[in-house]
Amino acid sequence: MPSAMDETSPGAPRHYLLPVVTLKDHCLFPGAAAELALESAGPLRAIETGLRSGGQVLVVGAREVPASPRDLCAVGTIAEVGAHEARDDGATHVELIGLGRARVVAAWSGESLVAEVEPISEGDVGDEWGPAVETLARYLHTHSGLRNVLEGKRRSADPMAWVNLACQNLPITASARQKLLEAGAAERCLKISRGLDALLRKEQGA
Repeated sequence: MPSAMDETSPGAPRHYLLPVVTLKDHCLFPGAAAELALESAGPLRAIETGLRSGGQVLVVGAREVPASPRDLCAVGTIAEVGAHEARDDGATHVELIGLGRARVVAAWSGESLVAEVEPISEGDVGDEWGPAVETLARYLHTHSGLRNVLEGKRRSADPMAWVNLACQNLPITASARQKLLEAGAAERCLKISRGLDALLRKEQGA
């Protein structure tokens, strides 16, 4: 099965079928990692199916978990299934590594959710990542513990990975996080830069 993020293969299909792992009140962003503790049958089957068919799944937000197709958000992230193991707590711990965004075209439920997805280009970020990373650096200067968290979840050397990590981990609402995921890279940089500036001013009592 071709990689759903292989945009360069001549004649590569633009739509892919991927098993779905749903998250409530959270998102996975490109270039970042998330570790999930899975216990229910549906997500575990999705991981098993992904491993058998190319090692990828779609990670997407949902209004309810367990989710039906109508509960899924419009945009999620194609992810590579990384380290995974069953542990003594009864859950299977799985690392999911964000590769790129995708739009949900259609979805079906069965033993696990399956979605038809279309990869979404990040677009030209231009120089917008620079101010966003600078603002993030100022924020992390006063939140050293968060820096360690972000460094542990970074899976790409691309500077945009820092911006995406901020979107994924900073204290914002689930709906705001989803809107950031749905925005192109340049717009995401602008939004997270402004949001971090606002958080700093609030925390400093300005």
